[in-house]
Amino acid sequence: MTGWVRDRRGWFERRDGAVYGLARRLPARWDLRAETGLPDMGRRRLAHAVRQDMWRALRAVPGFAPVVEVERVSGGVVLRAGGAVRGPVPDGLRDRLTGLLADPLHRAAWARSARHRA
Repeated sequence: MTGWVRDRRGWFERRDGAVYGLARRLPARWDLRAETGLPDMGRRRLAHAVRQDMWRALRAVPGFAPVVEVERVSGGVVLRAGGAVRGPVPDGLRDRLTGLLADPLHRAAWARSARHRA
């Protein structure tokens, strides 16, 4: 796939204008997906922080391979998170992911870790 580069830890990264993408496997697949808006912050740091928390929450899901995209938009960023799942998406999984992205404690931690550096 064009534009994806493997980093030193084995993750695939893509920088395409305002969009930063992070995937465990290629081709990146969106069997499961949730989206949220956040204030402007570092796209790469945000993607990695969300990826870590998403993995902790969903690692027991068979064949789960995370994908995160962060797109800079006017006044902030749009975060899309999810990924590939082996077989059908289990009941309640989308709600768990949506809940993770809406959780105020996680959002505050992501804002601290991904804030723009001076």
